[in-house]
Amino acid sequence: MAKQIPDITNDELEDILCSIFDTYGYDFSAYARASMHRRVVKYMEDINCSTARDLKYQIINSTEVFNYFLQRITVNVTEMFRDPDFYKAMKEQVLPMLASYPIIKIWHAGCSTGEEVFSMCILLHEANLLERTRIYATDINPLNLEKAKHAIIPLDVMKEYTINYFKMGGTNDFANYYTAKYDNAIISLDLRKNILFSQHNLVTDEVFNEFQLICCRNVMIYFNHQLQNRVIKLFHESLSSFGYLALGVKESLLFSEMRPKFEVINRNQKIFRRSI
Repeated sequence: MAKQIPDITNDELEDILCSIFDTYGYDFSAYARASMHRRVVKYMEDINCSTARDLKYQIINSTEVFNYFLQRITVNVTEMFRDPDFYKAMKEQVLPMLASYPIIKIWHAGCSTGEEVFSMCILLHEANLLERTRIYATDINPLNLEKAKHAIIPLDVMKEYTINYFKMGGTNDFANYYTAKYDNAIISLDLRKNILFSQHNLVTDEVFNEFQLICCRNVMIYFNHQLQNRVIKLFHESLSSFGYLALGVKESLLFSEMRPKFEVINRNQKIFRRSI
């Protein structure tokens, strides 16, 4: 017998998302619906769940099931020095300006399992700025944060990360930044000592500090227009005067009501600076 492919109507999806909010406090109502629908159906396939009623029952009655659901439907695609030209722009156009601050505060919003945070730490280290930098790395997903805190990365991807590093313009021995142990690489503790990992929900949580740089790359593409505006406003309020905002290559401020409050620093790499 052919395996039954699950499906879920828009009304059923809304009902599940409302139940999640009522039970766990996670608000997915402003996430782009087409993307959310695809991910929920894929999750149902993975756990052999054929009906929306069964999915809702499992999620609402089991914290363990919900945590796995959260892990699967939140986007966790990340790598070290992803988009090398972005890090090159950071190195050349942003870090020299941050060097004027006695204490540098950076927020990585939607940090996933930490690879981009570790990449920034390497940039800061090579610019002799890491010692006076405090990095706040946040994500909605607690399992992502646990992985990020341990800084354990499969060794077989480090070759690709090394290539990204050299494409960015790195010149040091990349292997000095981690310790190989069995099939894993552990990012150096010296690089990680100024990182604070914490749970933060961009949908519902508010400003918690003032930053000279906020990085939120490839997160807002999964939000609807209203939520994108809310998050950009949150970032604007969280930035110091002339603080920098870095978005993903497919993200933009062009259609945001907050656009007049930022100036473009690098159009291709989506780096902006607060102007008002």
